[in-house]
Amino acid sequence: MLKRIKSLLLHNSVFIAIIITIAIAYLSLMKMPKVEVHFGNSDKLYHIIAYFSLAFFWLFTFYKKPSLKYFVIIACIIYGIIIEYLQSTITVYRTGDFRDAIANTIGILLGLIVFTQILKKIKVNS
Repeated sequence: MLKRIKSLLLHNSVFIAIIITIAIAYLSLMKMPKVEVHFGNSDKLYHIIAYFSLAFFWLFTFYKKPSLKYFVIIACIIYGIIIEYLQSTITVYRTGDFRDAIANTIGILLGLIVFTQILKKIKVNS
């Protein structure tokens, strides 16, 4: 079962990474329905989860090229900053937030940490 999942991820990781990239842009720039319930900074958790997924799948896509690992991380961070900038410049219904960019970066770094740990386990078990 695990081999089947690994095989599916290996063969589809680039498509998953592209879908996540597009989904983040779409969800970040579209007009969201007004919701009056507020839970503090709970949206930061959504940012962390989204950018964790983004970084993890792009890293997984290029796992055979370890020299690209830091390029992927920097690209994801820049992507997060660009999305926040676009929210404040091209939309009138969204606002870019420095704290969101920080949450994005935290998610990306967590993705790097988890990916690195998984890669170590795979290499040890191989």
